[in-house]
Amino acid sequence: MITGMDRLVAAIKGEKADRIPVFCNLLDQGVKELGLASLHDYYQLGEYVAEGQLKMREKYGYDNVWSLFYVGKEAELLGCRKILFSPDGPPNVEHFVIQSYDDIHNLEIPDDIIHHPVFAEELKCLQILKREVGGRYPICGYVTASMALPALLMGMDKWFELLFMGPPDVRDELLAKCSLFCQRHIAALRELGVDVIVYANPFGSTDFVPLPYIIKTGMPWMKQDLSAGTQGIVYYCGGARFNQVIESVISQIGIETYYLSPLDDIATGKQIINGRGLTCGVINDIKLIDWSEEQIRQEVKRMLAAGMAGNKFLFGTILMPYKIPERNIRAMLDAVYEFGQF
Repeated sequence: MITGMDRLVAAIKGEKADRIPVFCNLLDQGVKELGLASLHDYYQLGEYVAEGQLKMREKYGYDNVWSLFYVGKEAELLGCRKILFSPDGPPNVEHFVIQSYDDIHNLEIPDDIIHHPVFAEELKCLQILKREVGGRYPICGYVTASMALPALLMGMDKWFELLFMGPPDVRDELLAKCSLFCQRHIAALRELGVDVIVYANPFGSTDFVPLPYIIKTGMPWMKQDLSAGTQGIVYYCGGARFNQVIESVISQIGIETYYLSPLDDIATGKQIINGRGLTCGVINDIKLIDWSEEQIRQEVKRMLAAGMAGNKFLFGTILMPYKIPERNIRAMLDAVYEFGQF
């Protein structure tokens, strides 16, 4: 039997399995699979999240599982005391840890993430996933880059203000602390056997900041975040475009997997990567809420025609919105399984 890990390894090597690997990033939908009352209840226990991940992978047949609960978990590890749980959307940070520059000076980075009380349920989830599917299906983890993490700690508007107009010494103090956290988070996930680590950095996209700024200011922080090596790291800009940045990242950092934006041209991205890594074509999964099944089928067909030539290609989603109808999830995956065969 060919496993998801077999497909991923073949794609990385530029070889052919039965089909391309498919990463379908269903998170909040696990609450439906377990019949729980709310997302708040679902995310209270690592056993629930692990069971949801295993059930959804088995149900739909794609190739990965996630240890990620929700992005705000990182803020909780750094002192966030309240997460806002929506009835039909992803949880988000409600309490910002940083309210003043003094809070930056007082921000403490945990030495031991694995045994941190806030990490306890994610640890349980990872242990279950490793036991049940480890080695057969890639286990994915998620870390936020040092340039992006402050937005979870102080809000996007205040972070933009500090980043571009605030005192440089205060900005750099916060970035240094966030980079240390990112490094320790990556180390913890690797120690626990996570296979794929999505390195999320919207500030590595020209949709957020100009390319010269990324190269001059952003790249040194990326290098520091990833100073322990890029094995298993996936470069992801939170759905923002970054075809213009790929060449610089390859040459300066050496990341070998690029999770494109739905707004990036797949053929162009693959041409830039030019066999030096894995290209991940990503569907605009927000549109899956309203698209017809035929529209989904045609979009998948278009994407695979652009990306499959020459191998080293993976089909992916962003973080699938909770409101996508199940029939549309199945339509997308059925189309990938059909057109993604070799």
